Amino acid sequence: MITSTCRPAVVRPAVVRPTVVRPTAALLAAVLALLVAATPAWAHNSLSAASPAREATLSRAPTEITLEFLARLDPAFTTIVLTDGTKRRVPTGDPVVDGTKSTVQVTDTLPNGTYTVAYRVVSADGHPVQGSYPFTVADPAGRAAPTVAPTTASASPAAATAGDDDGDRGTVLGVAGSAVVALAVAVVVLAVGALRWRRRSPRR
Repeated sequence: MITSTCRPAVVRPAVVRPTVVRPTAALLAAVLALLVAATPAWAHNSLSAASPAREATLSRAPTEITLEFLARLDPAFTTIVLTDGTKRRVPTGDPVVDGTKSTVQVTDTLPNGTYTVAYRVVSADGHPVQGSYPFTVADPAGRAAPTVAPTTASASPAAATAGDDDGDRGTVLGVAGSAVVALAVAVVVLAVGALRWRRRSPRR
């Protein structure tokens, strides 16, 4: 009589191949590196405080203008220009830089009227920032500023015509940040999909 012995089937646990994990880890590392690299671009230098302040109405004319930024300034590339309501450049001293602050002395007494502070600075990391803002002098004992446009040259184009682009810069950086986040999410989704596909694919 021939007897047969049936060996019990051995169930081996599924093993995740290293070749599946390594590409996924590499993709996640790339996403992390992309987010870290994009972080400094969202923290560029910008104006944080000013005296006189933006849109301020002063009862006495200021004798100096002080601008403070988030990062240290390069003294060689710091420009501050003051203009009156007729776009005429108001005489000031040279900018004095102290770390993140820059100050100019107003050499003339300002009559009543609206004035514009325009600036163009370069921070220590080489990033340029420019913008402008208005303030008003309303001294009860002061005289009114001229209202007729002058024929003399106005402020230099580098600073006096600089627009207030801080809001635009914030919008651009916000759009760039959203694009980076969307790209990161897309890469993570693709990585998870690749991992699931390889796990479900038949093994030889």
